[in-house]
Amino acid sequence: MESTLRGETGEAPKIRLRDVSKTYVPSRGGAPSLAVSDISLDVRPGEFLCIVGPSGSGKSTIMNMIAGLTDPSGGLIEIDGRPVAGPGRDRGVVFQDYALFPWKTVRENIEFGPRYRTESALPATERNRIVDHYIRLVGLAGAENKYPHELSGGMRQRCAFARALANEPAVLLMDEPFAALDAQTRLVLQEELLRIWGENLPRGERRTVVFITHGIDEAVFLADRVVVLDNHPGTIRTILDIDLPRPRTQQVRKLPRFQQLADDIWSLVRAAAYAATLEAAAGQ
Repeated sequence: MESTLRGETGEAPKIRLRDVSKTYVPSRGGAPSLAVSDISLDVRPGEFLCIVGPSGSGKSTIMNMIAGLTDPSGGLIEIDGRPVAGPGRDRGVVFQDYALFPWKTVRENIEFGPRYRTESALPATERNRIVDHYIRLVGLAGAENKYPHELSGGMRQRCAFARALANEPAVLLMDEPFAALDAQTRLVLQEELLRIWGENLPRGERRTVVFITHGIDEAVFLADRVVVLDNHPGTIRTILDIDLPRPRTQQVRKLPRFQQLADDIWSLVRAAAYAATLEAAAGQ
């Protein structure tokens, strides 16, 4: 079932994008490249939203604009009704490559945000309480004093989660965080992510998550809704509600509805990729 929520429910969105576009201009000349165009989207408070699409559809560009790491060329992005004007503590970002400080231990990586908050420094006792909480939450107790190179890929990603969460953001932005992991670890961390997100809590008590992935099954397993993008430039092709029960375990993958949703999304992504291939061929 295609979602009807684009500001139509009356609920104030946590994240709002209106007519957002991004054009990249080469630094050494050449033609500008329109990466995304006319993106309008509301993300509910406490929602888990996944974005999928073919390569080149602007998934990471959208994420980086919400994070404030790059500015839109047109349109407006708001968090809680306030325009995004750069990175902020209200948004935690987790990347595919972990982006941990290699010279810092697990504890020191997780403590980084609470220690260096520009608006209010926390005393050491409060920092320790926060760090201890998130170390336990992500299952890294006993590994606090290890360095990133001493951790498995799954443990590094858990540390990246904890570092993002320790700054207590209202919004968690995740750009293909499981793409580099083996299949078994990926499945385990998907369930862990839902647990950490708090899918058993009322929606108003959860963080808002925007999750970029190439994995159709991953999107269906995690999301409340899935945004499917077209590419060249990236536009919203459709938005689908994932009407599967929560809490979700791997057993949900056995439901006929799970496979139907995955097949529907795959068909949309394949059609978008095929259309882009025909367009590129016609332009040669």
